[in-house]
Amino acid sequence: MKTLVVYESMFGNTERIARAVAHGLAETLDVEVQEVSSAPAQVSGYTYDLAVVGGPTHAFSLSRPSTRADAVRQGASQGEQGFGLREWIGRLRAGAQVPVVATFDTRVEKVRGWPGSAAHKAARMLRRDGFEAMTTESFYVTDVAGPLAAGEVERARAWGRRLAQDLVRTMATDQPHGA
Repeated sequence: MKTLVVYESMFGNTERIARAVAHGLAETLDVEVQEVSSAPAQVSGYTYDLAVVGGPTHAFSLSRPSTRADAVRQGASQGEQGFGLREWIGRLRAGAQVPVVATFDTRVEKVRGWPGSAAHKAARMLRRDGFEAMTTESFYVTDVAGPLAAGEVERARAWGRRLAQDLVRTMATDQPHGA
C-alpha cells in the first residue's frame, strides 16, 4: 500500500511533524513525503491508498496568502506566501478510486481548547470533494514560531503507526474507515 504525506510549513515545525508521521507510516506502508508546492494534484486512482495532509493552523483555520505573509513578517523562512494546503486542496481532482485521507495540523499549545483547526478545515474541504476522511489530529508548538512542544515528534510517529495499522486492518476486512 502506498501513502502520500503532503505538508505545508512556514517555520519548519509542521514539516518535522509530517516527517515523523511518515516515519511511523513507513513501518508498514510505502511512503512518499511532499511539500505542498511540489505535491501532485491527483491522488486518486491506484496511485495512493492513503493521503495524509497537514499544515499549520493560522487564524483558526487553514493558512491563506495573508496569514502566510504575516508568518513571514514574524520570521518564517519556509513555504510560499501564495500557495498552501487550501489552494492545493482546491486543485485536487477526485477520481473513481478515491483514497482515504487523514489530516493533521500544528497549533500553539496555549490555545489547545479553542475552536478552529487547519486539520478540521482540510478534512471538511476534502470530504466535500468526495474524499473519505479517516481522522484528524493536532500537534502543538510552544509559540507561533515553535519549537514543538515536548513529546510531539514521538506522538506524531505513533499516530502515523496507528494510521497504517488502521488502514491495513480496514483494507483486510473491507470495512469503511472510522472517523
